[in-house]
Amino acid sequence: MKKKKSNKKTTIIVITIIVVFLLVQNLFIGWRFSFGPFKGLGDLRMAKIPGNSEEYAMNKVVPLENAPLAGEKVLFLGSSVTRGESSLREGIPEYFAARMGWQITKEAVSGTTLADTGKKSYVQRLLNNIDPKENYSLVIVQLSTNDAGKDQPLGDISEGFDASTFDTKTTTGAIEFIISYVRETWGCPVVFYTNAQYDNEAYGTLVERLLELQEKWDIGVLNLWSDDAFNAISEEERSLYMYDSVHPTKAGYRDWWCPEMERQLCQWLEEKNK
Repeated sequence: MKKKKSNKKTTIIVITIIVVFLLVQNLFIGWRFSFGPFKGLGDLRMAKIPGNSEEYAMNKVVPLENAPLAGEKVLFLGSSVTRGESSLREGIPEYFAARMGWQITKEAVSGTTLADTGKKSYVQRLLNNIDPKENYSLVIVQLSTNDAGKDQPLGDISEGFDASTFDTKTTTGAIEFIISYVRETWGCPVVFYTNAQYDNEAYGTLVERLLELQEKWDIGVLNLWSDDAFNAISEEERSLYMYDSVHPTKAGYRDWWCPEMERQLCQWLEEKNK
């Protein structure tokens, strides 16, 4: 009898420890990553960052008169930078929705790669989460920092345009597949955008490859990486605009990245429509 009571007590202690561990874990995840049942804790933390104050909200963006593709549907495909990981989920798609009057679809999952590493990769989400019968006028894709950070294979540029030859397990092959799929499915332009400069040589290599693919596929590239003047901001501005080296705050998106992306995009669309 004493042994049964002892075993029962041990079981209760073990279960209690597991429950407490899971609770603490979820509290930390919610606080640190704004994810899970306690994501509100993270939102409270992020809202206190100066660059995320309400004055930088996207609902204060002034609409552009005679905006290109006004009222049309635009798909944004990306990872944490597209999601608005460090800006309370207000970022590039929300800016362009407010500025251009676009109807946006935002397919963004943090930590994901272009290279097809599983069901959350760009390739798989494009195939499985987006309705091919939808009528998109433009698709904008983030050149993911995760491919560089997770050392995904760069791969080679294919010799032709046959989708069966694209190695989607590599970043290059995945980019080619996405371009091909979008054109085949919706017949609309494809635009990629890069991060601003940060200390990662591998990402710089990805930008170079993207520019090579631009030559082959005639895609748009909103290049925030290569412009030294654009990246030459003060430390005070960087503190306001960036939560870390990769992720902007609301202020960073609204007042630094997005106006330059808009300028490049409008110029590319104008030239394409000539």
